[in-house]
Amino acid sequence: MGWCNDINSKNYNQQIKLPTRFNHEKLYRKDSLYDIIVFINYNINPIVKNKGSAIFLHIAKKSYQKTKGCIALKKEHLIKIICSIKKNTKIKIN
Repeated sequence: MGWCNDINSKNYNQQIKLPTRFNHEKLYRKDSLYDIIVFINYNINPIVKNKGSAIFLHIAKKSYQKTKGCIALKKEHLIKIICSIKKNTKIKIN
């Protein structure tokens, strides 16, 4: 599985099956950063091209290196947040 981040695709900012000829991010990583991934409902309804895609909560690298636009947390903190999420929970990013 992947996430399309190619503005030339009709599937921009959506989960897609791989392989694809469009630019995308693989949702499987050998470094385990995407073992837990929370999709943030950003730029979805409607999808606006060039407004941003593939913004997730996911596991951080041990060194907490920058992401390419996601929010990365230590695995134990991410699990704690996920356990507290309810149906109407809203995540506000400042």
